[in-house]
Amino acid sequence: MHLLTNLGTILWSLAVHTAAPFHPKARAWVNGRRGLWERLTHKADRLQGCLWMHSASVGEFEQGLPILEAIKAEHPELPVLLTFFSPSGYEARKDHPLATHVEYLPNDSARNAERLLSLIRPSTVLWVKYEFWRHHLAALKRHNVPTYLVSAIFRPDQPFFRWYGTAWRQMLDQFTWLFVQDERSRALLDGLGIRNVTVAGDTRFDRVMRIVADGRTVPLAKAFQRANDTPVLIAGSTWSADEDLLATAFRCMRTPPRLLVVPHEPSAQAVNRLIGTMPPPVERWTELERLLETSRPPTSDGDPIPNEGDPLFARTLVMDRTGLLARTYQHADMAYVGGGFGDGIHSLLEAAAWGIPVIFGPRHTKFAEAQGLIDADGGIQVNNAEELTSVVTRWMRDPQARALAGLAAERYVRSHAGATARITPAVLESIALHR
Repeated sequence: MHLLTNLGTILWSLAVHTAAPFHPKARAWVNGRRGLWERLTHKADRLQGCLWMHSASVGEFEQGLPILEAIKAEHPELPVLLTFFSPSGYEARKDHPLATHVEYLPNDSARNAERLLSLIRPSTVLWVKYEFWRHHLAALKRHNVPTYLVSAIFRPDQPFFRWYGTAWRQMLDQFTWLFVQDERSRALLDGLGIRNVTVAGDTRFDRVMRIVADGRTVPLAKAFQRANDTPVLIAGSTWSADEDLLATAFRCMRTPPRLLVVPHEPSAQAVNRLIGTMPPPVERWTELERLLETSRPPTSDGDPIPNEGDPLFARTLVMDRTGLLARTYQHADMAYVGGGFGDGIHSLLEAAAWGIPVIFGPRHTKFAEAQGLIDADGGIQVNNAEELTSVVTRWMRDPQARALAGLAAERYVRSHAGATARITPAVLESIALHR
């Protein structure tokens, strides 16, 4: 079984390198790992005894961030290594202020795992949600490094619980403790004889509540919302399937909302496609930013003041910037979250935390919060443009129903906060014992 997993890792790496000349993500994955060991060696002295937190990508990092923030509040001097598997995660957080160093995860081999530990000698390790790399975990176990899996969630269809899952089950034994999101995950692990488990909840709820508590607005989105009395729908983390659905639905609405679209990957090609697809007139976020900076005098609160006839009155605004979505949702009257017609929905909680009712596609079975929002009457699944048209039209005609759905969404998020406080004490104790 170990031979098969090693072979699978090698073949996967070969496939990525083969695809690199033709596929931007594969190319970024390969290029990003060039010079990895030189960078780590250069920072090794500063990383001794560090907290190592590993995440697959941005979403998982955001789950681990509340714990990292709580630890750094207690130990501001503690060095931190952040590693990512995906290029998108690395690029988005490579300059994070809480990190001593941000790096790609070295490829999973026994040699790489030992080399990494000999360089950084971590005191404690956090892995977030889904990441399982056999050689890295085995090396941490051999070196008696306390290793925690946080915000984990397990399902019966995962390899751990299948007849062929021996190697996967062995990886679970490498963790010092597993903090899972729900009781079902605990029960599944219990069935494998794994009892070093705590049902702590999902730290994403804490993360989005902190963003809300921070209270910072997004001035351009705020001005777009204030430009007239028509409600605004923010469509966040959209892919082409979501955008086609939105365009079809909006053409069918007699009185549609205004639309702010935030594509998941705002490449020039994706943004140009959106501009040609969405209801006109359409404005591009960065162009509107430049226009307002040069044509508007500053106001006391720093917010642009809409003038009748200017671009802020556009029917559609396309955001071609990253890193603003979680705060931008506060300037919506309703939200559509993308991914539900592809590999799976993106963060519903970022919108729901602001008291915004949320709409999403049908591929959400891996995300407990989707069903949670449906049960709480704060979220609605749509399967096609006709259903999307119906939901949005109803919320346009009945502001009270829309407000009640938003209130239900917010209450759902607030009621599930607190995972960080359940996890952090154990990690802090480990740091105190092993530094």
